[in-house]
Formats: sequence, C-alpha cells, structure tokens
Amino acid sequence: MTEYTRRESRAIHVGKVQIGGNAPISIQSMTNTDTYDHKATLEQVKRLEQAGCDVVRITVPTPEAAKCIAYIKEAGVTVPLVADIHFDYRAALYALEAGVDKIRINPGNIGSEDRVRELAEAARRRGVPIRIGVNSGSLEKSILAKHGAPTAAALCESAMFHTALLEKYDFRDIAISIKASSVMTTIEANRLLAKTCNYPIHIGVTEAGGEGMGTIKSAIGIGTLLAEGIGDTVRVSLTADPVKEIAAARNILDAVGLSSTPHLNIVSCPTCGRTRIGLIDLLAKLEAAVESEGLRSVPITVALMGCAVNGPGEAREADIGVAGGDGDALLFYKGVTAGKIPQDMIVPRLIEEIKKFKA
Repeated sequence: MTEYTRRESRAIHVGKVQIGGNAPISIQSMTNTDTYDHKATLEQVKRLEQAGCDVVRITVPTPEAAKCIAYIKEAGVTVPLVADIHFDYRAALYALEAGVDKIRINPGNIGSEDRVRELAEAARRRGVPIRIGVNSGSLEKSILAKHGAPTAAALCESAMFHTALLEKYDFRDIAISIKASSVMTTIEANRLLAKTCNYPIHIGVTEAGGEGMGTIKSAIGIGTLLAEGIGDTVRVSLTADPVKEIAAARNILDAVGLSSTPHLNIVSCPTCGRTRIGLIDLLAKLEAAVESEGLRSVPITVALMGCAVNGPGEAREADIGVAGGDGDALLFYKGVTAGKIPQDMIVPRLIEEIKKFKA
C-alpha cells in the first residue's frame, strides 16, 4: 500500500476552523443569494451549515453589503464566514468591523499599495486571515501578456505576486487559491504553488459546470491534488444549489480516504452477464435504507457483489459482504461465511448487521 504524505503547511484559523498545519481537510461553499437580502442569505447559510459545510463565503461588493455579515452573526450562526471582496477595499474594512472570520481578496484589484497595507493592518488587529484568490478568468493583463495565456505558471506567478504585497506589510496569516476552469491547468498550477510556498492551499476547479460534469471535473482536479498531499480546504464549484456542493465535496474526501468524519463505504460491482441477482436494484434499496436509518456515519465497509468471481474475495475483505448466487447470496461477516440469504432478504439483513456496528 502506497504511503500517503501530506504537504506541510502553515496553519491559519478561520473562526473555529483550522486550515493547514495538518488539520482535517475542511469543506467550503459560497452563497448565491443577493447579499442585500439578509434573510435569504441567512437561511442559505443555515442550510449549508446543516449540510456539513465548514466555512461559508459571502460576496460583499460594497461597504453597505457588509451589514449582512453582522446580521448573520447576530442570528447566532456559528459557521465561520468569509467576505468575498473585489475592487472596493472599504467593503473588506467594513466586513472586518462586522465580525467576519476571513477576507478573500485579489490584492491587485483593490487599488494602491496603501490600501493593501491598510487592509493588512486591520486584519492583523482582529486576527483575521486573508485568502488570496487567483482565477484564470481574471488574471492581470501584464502577467497574461507575459505568458500569452492563463497558464499554470502565470497563475502561480500571480498568486506569489499578491502574496508578496501582503508580506511586504508583515502579514502572513494567508491562504492561497489558484483555480482554473481547465482541470489540468488547475492541477499543474497547484503543484507549482505547493513547491513555491508553505501557505495553506484552498483547492477547487472554478466554473466547473452543472451538478453532473462539474462534479466529475472537481473529483478529478481536487481528488488528484489531495492524493498527492496538496490541499488544506476544498470547494466544489457547481452551477446548482450550493448545498449540493457539500455532498459532492464529502464524497470526494471519502473516495480518497481523507474525510474528517466517519462514513459507510459501500463496495459494489458493475454487474455483468454472470450476475444472477438484481444487484442494481439491491444497491439502490441498500443506499436508500442506509440514509433512512441514519447509518451513513457507521465507519465500516459493506460489499455488495454480484457473482462468485470477485464476489467472495471482496466480501471477505469487507466488514460485511455478500457474494451473489442464483437468486440468493452468500453472507460474509468479518471474512467468515455466515450462510446464504434469499434475494429479498439481502438488504434487510445487511441493515441489521450494519446496526450492530453502530451500537
């Protein structure tokens, strides 16, 4: 088994959540409500928190919009909030006064270095970190002209230029994100960044698309980087309800074995001509039963296999498993056979066995 080595990074604290410094990988998302509609934004933040989002970002286009931060804080929401700032540095200052937990900026688009210094000093006084966000769609003209396109090297150069602006004023409570709509550019840019500095890295594929293709692109980009030990916090960007981003991110973390919460792992085969049980229907019923019974957080592996070729081997390796026969299945419990089950009893029996682990 290949040993997993995670990139060492500095730690920052976004409210109650530590990012970097070998802390668990956190999940982020962003509201898509009108920030001036305080009630709607609050309700969406609550939904994201309930879905398991660790950090929520809110666009703050003007100083006036920063009032939404205070409104949400006063409502008793505890999930850390990030103010997304572009162009108007005063919006960041007002967000800090409103109690925001992190500022996300591109230091190059908020004006003169005096403004960068003022923001850095204000954030330092309040102990609030700053995330430098670089996207392929908003790269500086000078860097774009130098590289000819938003290449991985161009994106990394932009990120380090902005980082240097904050470091110039002795501010190092920094996280960095480099995102592109191209999966391969995102991967390569973050590889370069990981070699260049030790700041915590926020990873994701930007403008990834809808729930289907966007999840696939994100799984490839985020999953590849996490597997290489790169990344301290993630966002799956989908053109969809932001709550769906949380489930997608959690599935990616589960798939690479980096989830910070226990979860049920179901192993199932794709079926073939040898299958003599209704495995596709059985899997759907099992997943539905796991959800309805509240068993998703049971930290075991369950194998649901269709035939005698790979079935017995996978079932033996799982905590609980079945290998399909002709209208029935052989049950395995901790690698030991435990008799045959008729097809209509497979799901109820598996649920019964999973509950034993929950207790």
